[in-house]
Amino acid sequence: MENPKILYFVIPCYNEEEVLNITAEILKKKIENLLEKNKISKKSRILFVNDGSKDKTWSIIEELCNKNSVFQGIKLSRNEGHQNAVLAGLMTAKEYCDMAISLDADLQDDINVVDQFVEEHYNGNDIVYGVRSKRETDTFFKRFSAESFYKLLKVFGVEIVYNHADYRLMSKRALEGLAQFKEVNLFLRGIVPLIGYPSSVVTYERHERFAGESKYPLKKMLALAFDGITSFSIKPIRMISLIGVISFLVSIGILIYSLIANYLGNTITGWTSLACSIWALGGIQLLATGIIGEYIGKIYNETKERPKYFIEAFIKQ
Repeated sequence: MENPKILYFVIPCYNEEEVLNITAEILKKKIENLLEKNKISKKSRILFVNDGSKDKTWSIIEELCNKNSVFQGIKLSRNEGHQNAVLAGLMTAKEYCDMAISLDADLQDDINVVDQFVEEHYNGNDIVYGVRSKRETDTFFKRFSAESFYKLLKVFGVEIVYNHADYRLMSKRALEGLAQFKEVNLFLRGIVPLIGYPSSVVTYERHERFAGESKYPLKKMLALAFDGITSFSIKPIRMISLIGVISFLVSIGILIYSLIANYLGNTITGWTSLACSIWALGGIQLLATGIIGEYIGKIYNETKERPKYFIEAFIKQ
């Protein structure tokens, strides 16, 4: 290949001291392998993004950068969350690369398919999605909840690639498109498909985490799922309106029933239905208020237009 392109790996890191050295070595070998095949430029780099880690993650990144120029490091001023860390890395890489691949530091995503990612890009695709072919390594609950999450997003009209997380290749043009999105509430899995440039899918099997523990517990997964729904769909608001109409029709039925019961002298029999109605309507009202409040909160955050991250340090050889 006459003019191989510059590839950047973007690796968000939060308390990854247990895996970082191993990850760095594996990624370095992958870069070397691609260089041998003349698939990428010698200017290709591995960019670690330290997302406010509380352990020795940043000192390890500094050490790696000092030992080998293939490594670069970004230190965010505080913990901004996985999505913002990925974005910070991609927006920094955009200035130097022709294509960037984002993946997690635990390397559960199979880097052996990176060759296919690069090949798909050279075939004319600006975005290449890494999609899990199966979820046999997951627990039943993790598999059920993840698959339900993707199906739920589809129901609510969110355009998303099924079983795709944040393992993807993006061209410089796609990164420039991503930079035009100004959302404070980031959900990259929903934003990237909206860019609309030519894309393809590469399937792979996910590995077990070889060290450390997951940085995405159930609480964070649920928060991400809720962000995905409320950031890309107004269907929950419309569902509230539908529930309101149904509740109104049911209340008319209860009113008719109560009048008939009163006329027949069986008013005591209506106590259970009345109590149930009060509790049901009260619950629906609280749920509706909560959902509306979530949307108002997102509007509040978006209107402030606060920066999504601050870069405290950037090590570039």
